[in-house]
Amino acid sequence: MDILNNPVIQELIRTSATIYTHGWAERNGGNISMLLDDDLSGMTPIKSFPLAFTPPDLTGACIVITGSGKYLKNVSLDPESNLGILRIAEDRAELLWGFKDGSSPSSELASHLFTHSVRRKADPMHHVVTHTHATNLVAMTFIHPLSDRAFTKTLWSMCTECMMFFPDGVSVLPWMPCGTDEIGRKTADKMRDSRIVVWAHHGVFGAGTSPDDALGLIEVAEKAAELYMKVYDKEILSKIDDTRLRELCDAQNIIPRAGYLD
Repeated sequence: MDILNNPVIQELIRTSATIYTHGWAERNGGNISMLLDDDLSGMTPIKSFPLAFTPPDLTGACIVITGSGKYLKNVSLDPESNLGILRIAEDRAELLWGFKDGSSPSSELASHLFTHSVRRKADPMHHVVTHTHATNLVAMTFIHPLSDRAFTKTLWSMCTECMMFFPDGVSVLPWMPCGTDEIGRKTADKMRDSRIVVWAHHGVFGAGTSPDDALGLIEVAEKAAELYMKVYDKEILSKIDDTRLRELCDAQNIIPRAGYLD
C-alpha cells in the first residue's frame, strides 16, 4: 500500500486542513478516523497501544486516525507524524505506520472504535468518524433544550437541506468528561440511530462514507445552528414548520425520524 498516495488518505489530509480553516480545531482540538479496506496483513507492527475493550467486530480491522495532541492544521505538513494506521486486536492497537515522532492515537480512540462498530452495522459504507468543535452547534447547547427531538426539530426548521441530509435527526449528549470509555459508549449508543451526535459544551461527532461526506454532514448542521443563533432571540415571522417539512419529505421521498414531526 502506497500510503501517502492513497486517494482516501489524501482526502482525509485535505479534510483535516478544511476543519482547521473553519475554526473548529483550535490547538489540538478535533480528530478523524477512517476504516481502511486495504489488505495490510503483510505490515509488521511497530509498537502497540493497550486497549481496555475492543468491539469484537473490529478485531483485525485497520484504521487511520489522527494523533493525540496533534493539530489538524499540521496533518498536511507532516502526515507521518500526525497520522497513524492501527490494526485493532482484542486488547491492543498495533501501529503499522505513522506517529513517527513517538506519539499515540487520539485520546478519543474509544469513541471512534465504538462508533465505527455501530455505524458500519447500520451502513457498511460508513467508514469515517469525524469529531470537531463546530462553533454554533456548541453554542446552541448552552441555550437550547438538549433533547434529541427538540434539537433536531430546531435544526430541521432552519434550512431545507437539513431534512434532506440528516432525516435520521441529531442526537445530543449532556456534558461529561471526554476521552473516556463511558462517553465513547454513550456516543455509539446514540449513533445507532443517527449520524450526528452533539457533545454539549464541547463538539460534535459525524459519521459518513468518506472524509468529505462526514464533514459535509457536520457543515450542514453547523449552518443551521448558525442561523438559529442569529435569529433565536428575534421575532420570527416565517419558518419551515412541520407541515412544510412533510411537504419536503413527500417531494424528495424522504423518511424522517419516526415520531419527530407533529
